[in-house]
Amino acid sequence: MLLQSTITCPHCSVTKTETMPTDACQFFYECTGCGTRLKPKSGDCCVFCSYGSVPCPPIQAERTGESGGVSCCASR
Repeated sequence: MLLQSTITCPHCSVTKTETMPTDACQFFYECTGCGTRLKPKSGDCCVFCSYGSVPCPPIQAERTGESGGVSCCASR
């Protein structure tokens, strides 16, 4: 499981590598470049799934068939 994801701001293109939480989805993220508060795109559970280079741990687990995903991603 990968826990590092590089978020790219859709407004200013600044990138930053962040450590993803393993026990919850991160719904908001403030860009360190322009200060825009990012939230997930429609249909995504978190900012890492929308703007990150790697999806969140629960989605990674779902894709590999592992059990125990976080409930916030269950609807995906």
